[in-house]
Amino acid sequence: MSNILAATNAVSGNLNAIGYGLAAIGPGIGLGIMVGKTIEGMARQPEAAPLLRSTMFLGLAFIEVLALIGLVAGFLFK
Repeated sequence: MSNILAATNAVSGNLNAIGYGLAAIGPGIGLGIMVGKTIEGMARQPEAAPLLRSTMFLGLAFIEVLALIGLVAGFLFK
């Protein structure tokens, strides 16, 4: 019985890591799109670069918070 319990815990830990890896895909894609569009906007209108940059950093903070919430949720729900 002890071997079954140990195997179950090992699989559960591995699934948590896979789940967080999958959850990190969304923020990664979001960051790539956001930075790409910001650079495109700066290239089209250089005078708007400061506004675009500050808005990008605000969006970056929100996207990174989503990734961190995913990491914390993996540790909370074991």
